Amino acid sequence: MDAGLKRELEAKVYAGERLSRSDGEALYASDDLAWLGRLAHHKRTELNGDRVMFNVNRHLNLTNVCSASCAYCSFQRKPGEKDAYTMRIEEAVAKAKEMEDEQLTELHIVNGLHPSLPWRYYPKVLRELKAALPDVKLKCFTATEVQWFEKISGRPASEILDELMDAGLESLTGGGAEIFDWEVRQHIVDHNTHWEDWSRIHRLAHEKGMKTPATMLYGHIEEPRHRVDHVMRLRELQDETGGFAVFIPLRYQHDFHDSQDGKVRNRLQERTTMAAPAESLKTFAVSRLMFDNVPHVKCFWVMHGLSVAQLTLNFGADDLDGSVVEYKITHDADSYGTPNTMHRDDLLELIWDAGFQPVERNTRYEVVREYDRAPSLAERRSEPQKVWA
Repeated sequence: MDAGLKRELEAKVYAGERLSRSDGEALYASDDLAWLGRLAHHKRTELNGDRVMFNVNRHLNLTNVCSASCAYCSFQRKPGEKDAYTMRIEEAVAKAKEMEDEQLTELHIVNGLHPSLPWRYYPKVLRELKAALPDVKLKCFTATEVQWFEKISGRPASEILDELMDAGLESLTGGGAEIFDWEVRQHIVDHNTHWEDWSRIHRLAHEKGMKTPATMLYGHIEEPRHRVDHVMRLRELQDETGGFAVFIPLRYQHDFHDSQDGKVRNRLQERTTMAAPAESLKTFAVSRLMFDNVPHVKCFWVMHGLSVAQLTLNFGADDLDGSVVEYKITHDADSYGTPNTMHRDDLLELIWDAGFQPVERNTRYEVVREYDRAPSLAERRSEPQKVWA
């Protein structure tokens, strides 16, 4: 990067000025990762100090049966395939209650677009989960699923969201975003929810008082300019609604092993390489610097690995998601080595080990409990430390 441009960008960051599209593209073009990290960490510290948020949650995927065949997805199955499944409502409740003793605060539910499951199944499962776990927040369904509910029910999204909220829905999830630019999107998705409908549905959710997450799937066939465009669209929507609580860069995954039926469903991997750790750190840093109006940036540790997740805390991230328990969408795709479950104590140790203060939160990013600050370097050196793979 030209030294003058570098000084100009740094001055804008430290002055708190909004970065432009061209600024974002210039930041991605920089090969000075330490400099990017310093700028992003400055912004992250201004907003959130040395705090790192997490929650105790459980991911549930009620069905992997899906009418779409997105090019990057190893999770979806067609009706009748060997490992296709759909949970009975009582089965979903039983799985959720397995975490009850760990003071679970959130259920995170994302599913395939099941071609024959009736609309009434979805509010019913929320009501049963809420009755079984009344203190647990329900963060459920992507905008893609909500548009699917419009199709199968014949009702508008506003009515669908009202019924789901009446059944206990606290927040939508951020999925279905991938990359919004059509130049890329036409090659990676196989459903009808694109920027216009994704933004319409989140705008409705925000109007109804929800705080929702937004995501970006990076590291496949997109270019840095597409990532910047993605963030710019979300930033403009946030200017309008103020309803996004967090931005979550999600690392695209290859299918490292054949699934049970011998098929490799990820059709992108023959022409892609996954993002290396340095590219992930750059993506977190630039995202934090561009998003001057979204309070939090999350690293979903399942998709990045624990060591990279710790590093992202110095590159703009201030949230590590939660205990997760089971995330079939990623673990069906790879043998990446991340555990299925991180208990509260595991998350505390992970955050302390990175030198930050853990703060347990709920779905709306309200503080549940603040923990002690990280021990000093001298204290940490006085005894052997756990090494995270």
